[in-house]
Amino acid sequence: MATRWNIAVSPETDRSVRMFLAERGLAKKGELSRFIENAVRDAIFTRAITEARAANANVPQAEIDAAIDEALAWARTQ
Repeated sequence: MATRWNIAVSPETDRSVRMFLAERGLAKKGELSRFIENAVRDAIFTRAITEARAANANVPQAEIDAAIDEALAWARTQ
């Protein structure tokens, strides 16, 4: 079940997004919602990556690689 949002954007943004979708054959019902959901997910992912990189900027690469190897080894046993 979807949650409804009420959002406000400028008329320019509205036109740009609707034209972008229409040019790609995505003018059907629900496409704007899918586009917004994907954009929000991408923005959250990008920010999370940026924050993780900043938080680990002073961690040696060897330590990061070892943590990744440990996590992969654990995941493979599950």
